[in-house]
Amino acid sequence: MYIATSRGADAAAEVPKSGVKRAVTGNVVALGLVSLVTDISSEMVTAVLPLYLVLGLGLSPLQFGVLDGLYSGVTAVVRLAGGHLADRWQRLKAVACFGYGLSALGKIGLMVAGSSTVAIGAVLAADRTGKGVRTAPRDALITLSSDPEHLGRAFGVHRAMDTFGAFLGPLVAMAVLWLSLGSYDSVFFTSFCIAAIGVIILVVLVKDHQPKPRAERPKVSLRETAGLIRQASFRRICVWAALLGLVTLSDSFLYLVLQRRWELGAVFFPLLPLGTAGVYLLLAVPFGRLSDRIGRWKVFLGGHVALVVALLALLGPVDGGILAVLALVLHGVFYAATDGVLMAAAGPLLPEHQRASGLALVQTGQATTRMLASVLFGLAWTTWDLHAAVLVAAGALTVVVVAAAALRPLRTYA
Repeated sequence: MYIATSRGADAAAEVPKSGVKRAVTGNVVALGLVSLVTDISSEMVTAVLPLYLVLGLGLSPLQFGVLDGLYSGVTAVVRLAGGHLADRWQRLKAVACFGYGLSALGKIGLMVAGSSTVAIGAVLAADRTGKGVRTAPRDALITLSSDPEHLGRAFGVHRAMDTFGAFLGPLVAMAVLWLSLGSYDSVFFTSFCIAAIGVIILVVLVKDHQPKPRAERPKVSLRETAGLIRQASFRRICVWAALLGLVTLSDSFLYLVLQRRWELGAVFFPLLPLGTAGVYLLLAVPFGRLSDRIGRWKVFLGGHVALVVALLALLGPVDGGILAVLALVLHGVFYAATDGVLMAAAGPLLPEHQRASGLALVQTGQATTRMLASVLFGLAWTTWDLHAAVLVAAGALTVVVVAAAALRPLRTYA
C-alpha cells in the first residue's frame, strides 16, 4: 500500500524488521476491512431504500425527507454518548463493537417492520444509533494509530476501503433483487448476514488502544468534553462543519433527482451510488495525501465546491447519461475531499484522552444539521417544485462555502 510513518500510540504501529516504517498501521487496515464489509451491508439497504419508500410505499417527498433526515440525523445524540463512554471507559473497541452489532440487528428489523412507516422509522433510528455509537471510537482509533502529519493519508486509506464496500453494496443488492424476483426482505436478510461478518472481523483483528494505568488516567467528564468548544480552532471546525451540513443535499435526494431527470428504471436505481463510490474509491487516498500537504481545510472546502457544481449540473439543459455521469463524478469528489479529511483536520486539535469525545462533537453538529437539511429540502420540493428546491440548495451552499473560506483562518494540519 502506501508508505508512511506511525508513532507508537497503538500496538499495531510496529516497525518491520527491515527497518522500513509502514504507512498505514495494521490497526487502520483492520478497521478499513471492518468498514468495507459493513458498508457492503449498509449500502445494500441504502441503495434500495429510497425506491422502496417512495415508489413501493408511496411516500411523498416531504415524508421521505423526514425519514431520510431521521436516517441521517438520529445519530446526533448517540455520537456524543458513544464518544464520551469510549473515552471515559478507555474502551474504544468495545463501544465500536456494540455500535456495529446494533446496526446489524437493524437489518432484521426492516424485515419485521413491513409497510408500517412508524415501524420503519424506529428501525432506521436503531440502525443509525449503532452507526452513531461506533463512528467516533472508530475514528479515534485511527487517529491514535497514526502519525498526526499523515492522518489525511490514514483516513484516505480507511475511507477507500470503506468506499470499496459501498461500491459493492448496490451490486450485491441488485443481484439479490434479481435472484429473489424483487424481494426486499431477501436484500435485508443478506445485509444482516454480511454485517454480522463485519462484527466478527472487528472482534478478531482490531486491537484496542492501550490506555494508561487507571491511576494515571485523566477523568473524562461531560463538562470537560463540552469545554473543548472553548478552544478556538476546534470550535471553528465544529461551527463550519455544522453550517455546511445544513446546506448539503443528502445522497438519497440527489439520487432521486437524478432518477427523475434521467427517468431511470427502478431495477437500475441501485446502480446510481456506484458512480459516487467509484470516484470516491479512486480519490480518497490522493485527496488525503493532498490535504496533508496543502492544508485539510482547503481540500474540505474544495469538496463542497464540487457539490455546488454537481447541483448546478442537475439544473442544466442536458439530460441523460452525460448529466448522470457529471453529477455522480462530482458527488464522488465531494466525499473524497470531505469525509475523512474533516476528521483528519479535527483529530490533532484534541487531547488523546478526549479524542473520541471531540470527534463526536464535530460529527454530532454535522449530523444534526444534515437531518434538518433533508427535511427542509423535502419541504421545498413539496411546496415549490424540484427545480426551485435544487436551485435554492445550490445557492445556500455557495454562500456558506464562500463565508467559510473567508472567515476561518488556516491552522497547521487544518
